[in-house]
Amino acid sequence: MGLHDKPLLFDFEVISSENLTFMPMSVRFNLDRFGLRISLAQWQMLPLEDRALLARFPVEEDDDSAIEPNFDHALFEMMRTHANVEPDWFSPDGAPAWRNTEIVPEGVLNQSSIASLIAPTPEKWAQLDPFKRYVLTKLSRKPEGNHDFIPAMKEFGLAP
Repeated sequence: MGLHDKPLLFDFEVISSENLTFMPMSVRFNLDRFGLRISLAQWQMLPLEDRALLARFPVEEDDDSAIEPNFDHALFEMMRTHANVEPDWFSPDGAPAWRNTEIVPEGVLNQSSIASLIAPTPEKWAQLDPFKRYVLTKLSRKPEGNHDFIPAMKEFGLAP
């Protein structure tokens, strides 16, 4: 699987990422897959061209697919070159909530309630592609409302 032609951004991210000032969901997805963590300040130390390159890596996730092997190498090289640090490591969750197509994660139910939206049914949840399930789960991991949750729900066809 090769790099995409342009950074992978949802419509709701175009405004909120402010020209990649903030980490797009595609980068967060790949960081989580590799078990890597960088701070926002470290992300912002990278030149725009490097941030755009990291946002072009694939996010397709099937149980049988291999993780794109060059994301971690590119990130490490960029961080060493521009921030003189390496990303922190953590153990990725082997069974993240977004992969479960039978149960809508509690955080998504909570965010829906906070936003006065009807939560996705398990059937609608299962129909979402894995990356969209990841995004909604990531946006709903904290107990307070997330400003991108409603726009994401609308973009994914789950809210009017």
